[in-house]
Amino acid sequence: MARKRKGRSVRRNKNKAPGEGNEPEELTRAPHSFVITRGNTSGYVQELTKDFRKVMEPFTAVNLKERKTNKLKDFVSIAGPLHVSHLVIFTQTDMSIYMKLAKVPRGPTMTLKVLDYVLARDVLSSLKKPIASDKMFASAPLVVLNSFSGEGMHLKLLASAFQNMFPAINLTKVKLSTVRRCLLLNYDPETKLIDFRHYAIRAVPVGLNRGVKKIVQSKIPDLSKFDDISEYINRDGAASESEAEDDPNSHVVLSQDLPSRGAVASANTAIRLSELGPRLTLQLVKVEDGLMGGNVMYHEFVSKTEEEKKAISKLRNERKQIKEERKKIQENNLKRKLDAKEEHKRKSLKGQMKNEEPMEEAVDDDVEYYKKEVGHAPDEGLFEAPRAKKPKYSPFDKLRKNKKNQDSRDSSSKSNTKVPSGRQKYIATKNSLKNTTGGKRGGRGGGRGGGRGGKRR
Repeated sequence: MARKRKGRSVRRNKNKAPGEGNEPEELTRAPHSFVITRGNTSGYVQELTKDFRKVMEPFTAVNLKERKTNKLKDFVSIAGPLHVSHLVIFTQTDMSIYMKLAKVPRGPTMTLKVLDYVLARDVLSSLKKPIASDKMFASAPLVVLNSFSGEGMHLKLLASAFQNMFPAINLTKVKLSTVRRCLLLNYDPETKLIDFRHYAIRAVPVGLNRGVKKIVQSKIPDLSKFDDISEYINRDGAASESEAEDDPNSHVVLSQDLPSRGAVASANTAIRLSELGPRLTLQLVKVEDGLMGGNVMYHEFVSKTEEEKKAISKLRNERKQIKEERKKIQENNLKRKLDAKEEHKRKSLKGQMKNEEPMEEAVDDDVEYYKKEVGHAPDEGLFEAPRAKKPKYSPFDKLRKNKKNQDSRDSSSKSNTKVPSGRQKYIATKNSLKNTTGGKRGGRGGGRGGGRGGKRR
C-alpha cells in the first residue's frame, strides 16, 4: 500500500517547533483575545458575539468554533501557545445578558451587564451611506476613553482592562494609513453607564467646492446639464448642510499621505466618523481578583462588612485546603495501585522464569555433584539430557483414520452403483404391476373352485 503524501503545510513547517511562526515579535507580543459564549444563548447573542469579534480584529479568533462540551479550562490551556491574553465571554440568563472581561491566566475578571445593544447590521442599515471594507479590519482600532478618571479603583481597573485589550500605539512609528477605526467608550458618572461605540475613520479634504471635491475623489459627476465645467463648479448651493456645519476642531493638517483621495501630507483635512456597530450600553456589576472567581473586589448591588468578608475568605480557604487534601489522597491511592501492579507483574515474570529453567543447567549441576561426591567424572551418557521425542500416538489419529476410511467406502459405493435409465424404470414398473394382477386373479379362481366343489358334494 502506497504511503500517504504529506500536505504542503506539513512539508514547509517540518523543522518548526510547535507554536513557532513567521510573525514578528511585535505581533506576537500584541494582546490577543477569545470572544466566546457560555451556556444557552439566543441567536441574537450569537450574532452579537460575531460583531464583537469584528471589533477585536485582527488579534482575535474570528472563526473560532465552540462546542457545548468545551470547558473554560480548555480555552485557558490553549491560550498560552496562541499568545491569548484576554477572554470576552457572553452569557445570557432570564434577567439579562452579561459580558465578562477576563485576563488570562490569573484574572482579574470584570462582569458587565448589557442593558441595551444594537447589532452591526441594524446600524449599517440605518445609515444613508454606510462604509464597510475588509481593509479597515486589517489593523487594530484606536481606543478612546472618556470620563474614566473618576473616583474608585474599579473605574481605573476597567479603563486599564479596555486599554490592554488592544495593542499600544507608538506615536513615533505609527502609520496613519493603519488607523482606520475608532473605539469610543464613554462613562456617565451620574447613571454609571458605559456607552460602547465603534466607528470608521475617514479623511475628507477641506476648502474645496463640492463639485471639485467630487472630481478629486474620483466620482464622475453628471455634466450633461452644463455647457461648460465652470458652470458646474461655480453653481449656487454647491455646499451641503453637513459641510456648512462642519466643526473646525475636526480640521487637521496631515503629516502623512492617506489612501483616500485628496488626503495628502501638509493638506488641511477634516476627520469624519461613520458608525460600524455594534452599539452597547454597559453597566459594571462585579470585579473579581481571579479568573472567573476569587475575592470580590467590587459589587454594584451587594455590600458586605469586614466580618462577612473574613468569614467568606475563611470558608474559601477551608474549601481549598479540603480540595488539596482530597487531591493528595487520590494521588497516593493511584501511586499505591501502580506499585502493586508492578509488583504483581514482577512476581509473575519471576515464577514464569523459574518454570522455564533449562534442562542443561540441571544436568551440569548433577555432573558437578557426582564429581564432588565420587571423586571422578561420570561415565559418558549417564547424565545426558532427555531429548524431546515426537509422540507416537495421538488421540485424534484414530478419528482421522476412521473418517478417511468412511469417505473412501462412500466414494467406492457411489462409483459401483449404476443409475437406471428412464426406459429401464418404465419396464420394471410394468412388470411389477403384471405380477400383482396375476396373483390376485389366481386367488379369486381358487376360491371359486373350492366353493363349487363343496356344493356338488
